[in-house]
Amino acid sequence: QVQLVESGGGLVQPGESLRLSCAASGSIFSSYVMGWYRQAPGKERELVARIFSGGRTYYTDSVNGRFTISRDNAKNTVHLQMNSLKLEDTAVYYCNAVGSWTGRGFTNLLPWGQGTQVTVSS
Repeated sequence: QVQLVESGGGLVQPGESLRLSCAASGSIFSSYVMGWYRQAPGKERELVARIFSGGRTYYTDSVNGRFTISRDNAKNTVHLQMNSLKLEDTAVYYCNAVGSWTGRGFTNLLPWGQGTQVTVSS
């Protein structure tokens, strides 16, 4: 079974940048649409960026233009470059394979990893 390990989070000030990484075990990584989800305190987990195997990307409006998702299928990794970070980007960030739209959000296909904490604070 594919396991996911996220890293790269930290404490930054507004306007700064972070690059998150996700390493996946398993040989079928390249067949998944991969995404970065986040969960802020008291809020539901939401998908903020996803990338198809061929490289097509989609972003939620709140991060569009600031975040960039990328993947390396040969290395089974997916990254999230986060620029111009805002206070409201504070959350635990998780990567996962993206499932279907439920009407309220996207499901995930794999067990969750431990996530990586991103804190934006002045």
